[in-house]
Amino acid sequence: MNEETPRRVVGIHDKLPILETIPLSLQHLMAMFGATVLVPLLLGVNPGICLLMNGIGTIIYSLVTKGGIPAYLGSSFAFIAPGTLIISQLGSYEHAQIGFMVFGAFFVIMAIIIKFCGVKWIDIVMPPAVMGGVVAVIGLELAPTAASSAGLVPSANPAPGTMIVSLITLAVAIFGSVLLRGFAKIIPILIAVIVGYFVAMPFGLVDLSGVGAAAWVGFPKVYLPIVNKDSMTAILIIAPAMLVVLCEHISHLIVTGNITGTNLIKKPGLHRSLLGDGISNIISGFFGSTPNTTYGENIGVMAITRVYSVWVIRGAAIIAIVFSLIPKFSAVIQSLPWAVIGGVCIYLYGVIAISGIRMLVEKKVDFSKNYNMVLGAIVFCVGVSGATIQLGSVALSGMALSAVTGVVISLFFYLFSRLGWMNEKYDPHEGADSEEVAEK
Repeated sequence: MNEETPRRVVGIHDKLPILETIPLSLQHLMAMFGATVLVPLLLGVNPGICLLMNGIGTIIYSLVTKGGIPAYLGSSFAFIAPGTLIISQLGSYEHAQIGFMVFGAFFVIMAIIIKFCGVKWIDIVMPPAVMGGVVAVIGLELAPTAASSAGLVPSANPAPGTMIVSLITLAVAIFGSVLLRGFAKIIPILIAVIVGYFVAMPFGLVDLSGVGAAAWVGFPKVYLPIVNKDSMTAILIIAPAMLVVLCEHISHLIVTGNITGTNLIKKPGLHRSLLGDGISNIISGFFGSTPNTTYGENIGVMAITRVYSVWVIRGAAIIAIVFSLIPKFSAVIQSLPWAVIGGVCIYLYGVIAISGIRMLVEKKVDFSKNYNMVLGAIVFCVGVSGATIQLGSVALSGMALSAVTGVVISLFFYLFSRLGWMNEKYDPHEGADSEEVAEK
């Protein structure tokens, strides 16, 4: 009879031997790479500059947060639509960069406000029923994208062999998580990606043409911002996306704290997290990188492996910087088939969804109370229904729309409770609020 071995948990500040850190860092890089590279490709930008600035930005973020938050900053999807609109209206990507820099400044301003005003307001605008639901929606909203990449959606016309490759990749990730032992137990995603890559080769899903053409050493193309009379137009087009990413940032920080068992909102603090992200975006926006944000894929990796070390995240950032300066290495990673990415992301996005449900359980959300039932029901339904509201160039849908809807309803409930109109006692701080850590 096999004795169950306790699962190792690597804390936020723990350092691992370099031979363990490197593959763990590569695992994080693989998890975020597909999405991070896709954003600049859609905007017609050299992915190398994004890889470089995301790596530098992650280091800056880690230093500003005093190494207290294990978060990787990758390219944000929220700016694809407004960025595309600016390019079509104003003529070039460089016009959008001033908007990206203002987005970073917006986060810095929010950090200063939160520093002096505190974070108790978070429970009022996003009580546990809303926050848990929004976190779950983050994973559920992304799930169809993973399924499409994996060839599990016939209407997407997947290439031959896509489904086989993705399912083998997914199987390795799933069974690796529960069967592997020792160090291999904490790198199932990396192992799955490597296996999937080689399985994809006979199906012709790996395009190595870019690898042969790429140089060994080179600096990615830098784009400098254009500031003129059209800059205010660019800023106004970008503005709605700033609020979306703010909600996303808070949600990611809370779920990361929930996974790691620490109160990251309180220490090192939401203000430090926003400040680090804001400074990173000001710098990266100046040099031409697309805006970055904390990444759900990397949160999923931590939830699966229970390796929360900020040193592993820093390692991923350093590797990203090195790869951006060695185009041939970058080309190898860019040749990673979407079938493989889709396979591992089915697992990663599912883990994020479960983390939201776990939050509802650990914060003891009482759904026998009408207001919690309403908040949870609306947040979930709006988030996964495909409902979309267009605000200028930005389409609010999925997690963003569910978060905004939850915030608006929560504010009404709080107002009604202050006026004595609620038919139940309303306490947005019930259970575990933003100043507490839900402990098992």
